[in-house]
Amino acid sequence: MDMTRRSVLTAAGLSALGVMSYTGLTRPLGNEVLTKSASGLSDRNFPRAFRAALRPLPTLAPYEVSWDEGVRVERYAVSARVGTAQILPNLPTPVIGYNGMVPGPTISVERGTRVHLRVRNKLYGVQHPEGLEHSHESGLVLSTHLHGHASLPEFDGYADDRTIPGFCKDYVYENDQPARTIWYHDHATHLTTRNVYSGLAAQYHIRDEVERALLPQGEYDVPLTLSDIMFEADGRARFDDKDHSGLWGDVILVNGQPWPVMNVKRRVYRFRLLNGSISRSYRPYLSTGDAVHMVGTDGGLMPTTQAVTTWRHAPAERYEFLVDFSRYAPGTQVRLMNSSNPKNVDFDHTNKIMAFQVTDDPVDTYDPTWRTIPTTLTGSDVMSLTPSQSVKTRYLQLKKSDVTNVWNINGTTWQDVIASGYTKVLADPALHAVEMWDLHTSSGGWFHPLHVHLVDFQIVSRNGRPPFAYERGPKDVAYVGPDEKVRVLMRFDRAGRYMVHCHNLPHEDHDMMGQFRVGLAAGAPDPHDPISAAKPWLDTYPEEL
Repeated sequence: MDMTRRSVLTAAGLSALGVMSYTGLTRPLGNEVLTKSASGLSDRNFPRAFRAALRPLPTLAPYEVSWDEGVRVERYAVSARVGTAQILPNLPTPVIGYNGMVPGPTISVERGTRVHLRVRNKLYGVQHPEGLEHSHESGLVLSTHLHGHASLPEFDGYADDRTIPGFCKDYVYENDQPARTIWYHDHATHLTTRNVYSGLAAQYHIRDEVERALLPQGEYDVPLTLSDIMFEADGRARFDDKDHSGLWGDVILVNGQPWPVMNVKRRVYRFRLLNGSISRSYRPYLSTGDAVHMVGTDGGLMPTTQAVTTWRHAPAERYEFLVDFSRYAPGTQVRLMNSSNPKNVDFDHTNKIMAFQVTDDPVDTYDPTWRTIPTTLTGSDVMSLTPSQSVKTRYLQLKKSDVTNVWNINGTTWQDVIASGYTKVLADPALHAVEMWDLHTSSGGWFHPLHVHLVDFQIVSRNGRPPFAYERGPKDVAYVGPDEKVRVLMRFDRAGRYMVHCHNLPHEDHDMMGQFRVGLAAGAPDPHDPISAAKPWLDTYPEEL
């Protein structure tokens, strides 16, 4: 798509995204407000539920494959650039995406494959109306985080490791963790909310022999990226983060389509559900009341399958589950619905997610997974940890300051980290140490999905009780609900500085983000400094790369 500089500034729809108030009728619903609409769309242009067909996520192929001392090396490239998405039936929506697509292209690799991901910043002249002091005069800055991967610090998407327009950076990923559904998204300081909302997010899968032997593959292994959005009357995305409290759209998207329908055969399917929303948490359930079979959490397979009829699903969490459609007659429509959670803002149609239309297409009954729900899955290092191994317990309080009105962790903000010359830390675990972290929300009952970079952790308890059945697997995001206390157990097996933050992205941006330092003394030389160890460089590569 060819665009002039002037058209980028207008078509991106970002310089014109002012703070808008919600419109329509309101009425109380428990702790939430139910509002008819957040969009400025006319009735004619507002999308209808269960009309659009589900679109498979786009995939990305490596542009080069080689071998390095027996290790397979795959090289990929994506460009962050302006594009246009057909989300609404009658209006185009300007977006910013990896390769101009929303969601961006999925990368799928075998465990042990070394990946070089080149991220190219093509966002010349694009600006957000807020946070300009954190961007660059020539356009938007980027920092790419592979969420759920134990990356070296210089490749982890540290918030102030900035790639400016016209530059690129190669991120190196060893992919030596067990199979899992992870994702890459922008992580630039104070710009994460707008950059991700504009479209800079995509799935990334690590595969291995264990998951292949247990779970459906190919067309029966379906990645789903869930998000929500609101629109201006002309189809542009409307932005309102409610004074940095949260952003809740009135249109639910799955793989970039509003409330889509997927045709399914009468067999078992595996779904990889990523909540890519900015702030909205979900409580999905099947319209039939039947259970889904939870098999995977953020960090991969669970020890055992858990049958659940509903679950809380916070921003950035990933859950893998099986649904057995063989029990339904052809022609049945099974809907994935949403009963929501406290502190969301809900609208007339946010109680729906998508639908599955059961067909009478033939089923390959020689496929051993066609009607199999495995019970025993696989163990993992983190799920084998015990509280007795912990050498230290730390307490992280997640709240908003009564004085400054800024979100923080233990009274620390990211601005405090910057002011310290990036030396201030919330924790300083020793290399290979096992620690227990107690996470506690306050500030009037907000919920905070807390993400700890680098590690998988085990949820030990919630308010002194066992974790929910669906979260009894390796995690990297903890849903810390209003006034909840969540204990998590983890081991720190890589040295360096890493981030910890709320994944309600307006909270992260303003300013609920800190860092921890593993295996390094204060002031010691850091060979993996997350800002200086692997700097971006001028992008002189061919446009088609």
